[in-house]
Amino acid sequence: MTILMSDQKVTQRILEHIEKGTTDLSDDIWREPVANYRSGDRLAAEINLLRRLPVPFCPSAALAEAGAYIAREAAGTPIIVVRGQDGAVRAFRNACRHRGMLVATGSGCTKAFVCRYHGWTYRLDGSLSHIPHEYGFPDLDKATHGLVSVPAVERSGLVFVAQDGDIDNAGVLDTLPDLIGPQQKIFARTESETEANWKIVAEGFLEGYHIRSTHRDTFYPYGFDNLNVIEQFGRNSRVTFPFRRIAKLADVPPERRRVDGLLTYVYHLFPNVMIAVLSQHTKVVLLEPVSIDRTRLITFALSNIGSSDSEQQEAVARDAAFVDQTGAAEDRDVTCAIQRGIGSGANTVFTYGRFEGAIAHFHRSLDAALATGS
Repeated sequence: MTILMSDQKVTQRILEHIEKGTTDLSDDIWREPVANYRSGDRLAAEINLLRRLPVPFCPSAALAEAGAYIAREAAGTPIIVVRGQDGAVRAFRNACRHRGMLVATGSGCTKAFVCRYHGWTYRLDGSLSHIPHEYGFPDLDKATHGLVSVPAVERSGLVFVAQDGDIDNAGVLDTLPDLIGPQQKIFARTESETEANWKIVAEGFLEGYHIRSTHRDTFYPYGFDNLNVIEQFGRNSRVTFPFRRIAKLADVPPERRRVDGLLTYVYHLFPNVMIAVLSQHTKVVLLEPVSIDRTRLITFALSNIGSSDSEQQEAVARDAAFVDQTGAAEDRDVTCAIQRGIGSGANTVFTYGRFEGAIAHFHRSLDAALATGS
């Protein structure tokens, strides 16, 4: 079972940092070769790793009913995930067994997948149910021509897929904390591309050293510059970003301290998924490498409140708009500028300081995974 600090212990550490003017520090600095952001061979190895590992594909809430599906590329591979009539989630390679046509695009709800090229039809469990003019394929065994399955499992409110590896992967999914609850509902899903390496995009989530410089008029007036609590669980991390108003808990007995609306938890699920638990909503951000200098971001926004009360939903919408239209836009500008700066040739190594321990943990874990292949 994952051991992360309780809200009360996180609060106590934050209050101590506020009093002392300190922040969590890693044991040492990390030096990352700039070539690792520019090498096509390195990117190919990273994408192969994403295909071998169990990686989140979407929140379970995106498949709320039987027949609900999402079709997209994951690590460059077209994949479908769908909830069956039996309630189980399954994943398949998105290719008709006749001529390889995609059998689904985007998302929706269906009773069957029908290839729009020749009409071959597949049940939600992937089995081939119908071939138009079947007599033209006298020796074809429909039982062996269903959609090709991919291991999939639900954990912590997420659907994990392992394209070319072990979905259990030594039980690492069993150590995840509770992340998304059954009461949370998706209210938005977006896709966009950023002109930056996927690791640069990931790094922007993992430290608060940049808050005052990058978010001077947006996040900084409500938060702190360079004050974070950083925890690791396995190859994953949790970074806590407190709001200034958390200081009022100093006068509250520890057992009565509640952090709702007073901090943001950012979970990094290794290698390429970020989950930000904000005041009113949760964002699940999937980082899909497209090229050495381009990343596709698939984002799901979920309300933290199960209620359909209009005032509460308006609060959720305001929370999401503030994050998307201000801080996220500023982070995107910075990551793109970093990518352009990499091309200057000024740096051969990036040095990550002791404030940036979650980034060091990410790179250390990625190096180890690439070395072992898992």
